[in-house]
Amino acid sequence: MACASCSTKDGSPKGCKNNGTCGTDSCNKLTVFDWLSNMSLPNGEKPFNWVEVRYKNGRKEYYHNTENLTLSIGDIVATQAKAGHDIGMITLTGELVRVQMKRKNIAENIEEALKIYRKASQKDIDIWQKARDKEEAMKVKARQFAIDLKLSMKISDIEFQGDASKATFYYTAEERVDFRELIKVFAREFRTRIEMKQVGFRQEAARLGGIGSCGRELCCSTWLTDFRSVSTSAARYQQLSLNPQKLAGQCGKLKCCLNYELDTYLDALKSFPKTDTKLYTEKGAAVCQKTDIFKGHMWYAYEGEWMNWHKITTVQANEIIEINKTKKKIASLEEYASDLVEDTKTEFENVVGQDSLTRFDGPKRNKKRRNNRRKGNQGSKNTASNKSSGSKNTGSSKNPNQKPRNKNNRRKPQNSKNATK
Repeated sequence: MACASCSTKDGSPKGCKNNGTCGTDSCNKLTVFDWLSNMSLPNGEKPFNWVEVRYKNGRKEYYHNTENLTLSIGDIVATQAKAGHDIGMITLTGELVRVQMKRKNIAENIEEALKIYRKASQKDIDIWQKARDKEEAMKVKARQFAIDLKLSMKISDIEFQGDASKATFYYTAEERVDFRELIKVFAREFRTRIEMKQVGFRQEAARLGGIGSCGRELCCSTWLTDFRSVSTSAARYQQLSLNPQKLAGQCGKLKCCLNYELDTYLDALKSFPKTDTKLYTEKGAAVCQKTDIFKGHMWYAYEGEWMNWHKITTVQANEIIEINKTKKKIASLEEYASDLVEDTKTEFENVVGQDSLTRFDGPKRNKKRRNNRRKGNQGSKNTASNKSSGSKNTGSSKNPNQKPRNKNNRRKPQNSKNATK
């Protein structure tokens, strides 16, 4: 979602060049559209005095506007921290903040609620930018220190506080890590207060962002806020191949999008019989080999004849199962499969460059012959037009240089011997 100032011009994006401080907050991660911005409050109602503030990589906090400052989306503010102050950007104001706080189970009447001090001055912004510029170089050194101490952890990101008095190190680890010695090294090297914060692999991918295999930005870094557990059964229900390279996302875990259509597949599978249920016929028992959820078809094969599959519908399969429950058998599956005679004839469209698969197999035609034929056709058309024009203008004027037509003035054959014979 881009704002109006980021539109394209002559096929290339213009870009607002705000570098992460977009005034309309449309280029930031996890943006909430304020659909109540154009609506006025009823008479006597006061605006909601809580605001949403965004920090680096989509981290959001909610603050109490005790000073009743006039704040709008995109304003840079100085907020209260445990020690000192932090610098963030307003991403949401008004009644929609109340909805977001209720959704995230944040109480409004908290005595220890964090507050907003003021709008950030230019001095505050300069200190904040200088601290942000140090983060990338610090991350490289921090990773090297962790490797030297042989700690099984990965430092994924560093975030400075707005007043540059504290640095938070985000890391991921499979097991619990004793990083007491690492904190001493960080404090001695970076000369600031250190805070270590462990995050999950999905949260790490959400903070860093990236492009998924679908070609779009990661869902967790753009709009997804709750991370539900994803199991391999979701792939089995959707009949996907259990290939970890295809099913895993950039976080190394199963993709969150496996849960998007899972409920629809489960509803569709309610009409399907269980795949381990056998169909008993006079020719023998048949076992399910394959199912097609979209078309509602199932393929069965007799025991011992595994190469011959018979396709029937789910309605027919349930009907046969009901007959088997009464301890009766049907004659054969061929009776039901014969009803599913499909028209395999396909109609292809004439697409340019794809109308024939063997178009390059034949020899290439000579361009000179083709050009000569074109010239000959054009000459014949010109002579025909001259004849037609001459026939119309016979009574007007004649060309004095034109010779009279004679039947004997015909083209002589090239072979004179044949002519004499």
